[in-house]
Amino acid sequence: MTTRPARLEVPATRALPALRRPRLPFSPWHLLLVPLALVFAAPLGWLLLSSVMSNAEINRFPPALWPSHVDLAGFRYVLDNALFLRWFTNSLIVSAVTVGSNLLFGALGGYAFARMRFAGSRALLGLMVATMAIPFQLTMIPTFLVMKKLGLIDSLGALIVPSLVTPFAVFLLRQFFLSLPRELEEAAWIDGCSRLRVLFTIVLPLSRPALSTVAVLTFLSTWNDLTWPLIAVNHDTTYTLQLGLTTFQGQHHTNWAAVMAGNVITVLPVLLAFLGAQKTFVRSITTSGLKG
Repeated sequence: MTTRPARLEVPATRALPALRRPRLPFSPWHLLLVPLALVFAAPLGWLLLSSVMSNAEINRFPPALWPSHVDLAGFRYVLDNALFLRWFTNSLIVSAVTVGSNLLFGALGGYAFARMRFAGSRALLGLMVATMAIPFQLTMIPTFLVMKKLGLIDSLGALIVPSLVTPFAVFLLRQFFLSLPRELEEAAWIDGCSRLRVLFTIVLPLSRPALSTVAVLTFLSTWNDLTWPLIAVNHDTTYTLQLGLTTFQGQHHTNWAAVMAGNVITVLPVLLAFLGAQKTFVRSITTSGLKG
């Protein structure tokens, strides 16, 4: 008769409690992003503080980091300038027309490259994208000669026509259109809609993030442009805001308080435009790179 060997019972050991790492109340990335944000915000803060300083405080060495008192002489000088409102209006007209034309023509061109296949479409798209790598300094003189032939020099038309549509607007909208499902458009075609009606009633309402991005970036580049207005316009009544602010700087004397105050007024529309479209801007950039 065989006997089974006795089992050895191992006493159960108590599991040690897992050590918990201390969790921060915010993302660790904030430790890097907050100092970077402060670095990038420092020039804007210095601009705001300098705009309420006197010329003596701005020119003092070492520079004053905080105004001794609020001095609005720079703002009064800018707003009392008879042409300042004209410059602001010129910049607003040029930026508004440029943004509207880029949205219209960029949508038409982007939809054609995204949905229509024609002879040489890929080569034409590659050529268009390649022009984005050409610096403006190389096309500046030919553009000036074309505007001169058209009789647009020293007018707002010379500032609008060269930027009616940009390769960036066409390419970005084309990339976004590729991410949209074709089934929505095919259903509309079955119902008898034309391509233009499909574009304006179905595709564009779904493309608001991309349209907002094109609008904001076009507005920024047009509003802040100084080089081309400096070449294309000569009379002070056709100056844009950026070009008009340079008149506050002289060869021997510069009214820095007025320059800073004018820049504050100039920055406000740009800042409001970016903050208003920030979410759609990020959404468009992440979506437009899904398909190529």
